[in-house]
Amino acid sequence: MRKLTFAMNMSLDGYIAAPGDDLGWSVPSDELFQWWSDRVAATGLALYGRRLWETMSSHWPTADQQPGATPAAIEYAGRWRDMPKVVFSATTGTVDGNARLVTGDAVTEITRLKAGDGDPMDIGGATLAAAAMRAGLIDEYAIVAHPVLVGGGTPFFTALDNWVNLTLMETRTFPDGVVLTRYETKP
Repeated sequence: MRKLTFAMNMSLDGYIAAPGDDLGWSVPSDELFQWWSDRVAATGLALYGRRLWETMSSHWPTADQQPGATPAAIEYAGRWRDMPKVVFSATTGTVDGNARLVTGDAVTEITRLKAGDGDPMDIGGATLAAAAMRAGLIDEYAIVAHPVLVGGGTPFFTALDNWVNLTLMETRTFPDGVVLTRYETKP
């Protein structure tokens, strides 16, 4: 059985994007960017919702070819391109690179993917992660909390029908007061 982790940047008041999908508050330090890059390198399969896919695929496929690309950005771009991806969308017609498109029921496909063997999977995108959360499919939450209150936007967590008890696995402090907390779901 594969492990599924929901890992995203989050404002201290619980949002992954401010109103208008503004992500300007979540610019990572070099150390945090390296943590994200290492995470991509260790991910066997990334599951993306449509909006996050559009954001990532509009930049990372050619980020290493941009003038002034840093060694860290070059490394991340290569890792991101190499990482297998599944994009869940009912409105997207095609995806490219190392990705495949799923237009059917996301929970059914994620359940199937989890049941197989392989390296860990990451899930990203608020709507997709919310569906997996409600279905009880997420094994770990990696919350990268930034010391900012954005007052609204896209929430990290969705409303749930039942409590989900968690066990703290790790805490780590990054520059600029950013704190990583990793929690595992209890059976």
